[in-house]
Amino acid sequence: MPYKERTVEKLYHSIGEVAERLGVNTSLIRYWEKEFGTLRPRRNGKGDRLYTMKDIAQLERIHHLVKEKGFTLNGAKEALRGDAPPPPDRMDELRVRLMAVREALIALAGTEVPPS
Repeated sequence: MPYKERTVEKLYHSIGEVAERLGVNTSLIRYWEKEFGTLRPRRNGKGDRLYTMKDIAQLERIHHLVKEKGFTLNGAKEALRGDAPPPPDRMDELRVRLMAVREALIALAGTEVPPS
C-alpha cells in the first residue's frame, strides 16, 4: 500500500501571520477586533492573540467589504449581519412570502406544478 503523506495544518495563527496574509498592519486587525464585536480570538498565557481559520475567514470577509468593496465600517457590520440566518419567527414569514411568489409564477406560466 503506498504511503499517503498527511498535511498538517496549524490550529492557531499569530496576529503577524494573519496581517501578512491579508496584507494589512497588525494595528488594523486589532482595530477591527474592537469594532466588530463578533471577532474574539483566543489568547495564550502571555496575552498574544491566536486566530483560528474561522477567525481568519471572518477577517477576510471584513477586509473584502472594507478594502475591496469600499464599505464603511457600519456598512460592513450590516452586511455581515446579513450573513447570519434569519431568526426563527422570520422564517415563517419568509416561507409564506416565497410560497406567494411561487404561486404567482406558476399562474404566469399557466402550468400545473405539484406542491412541494
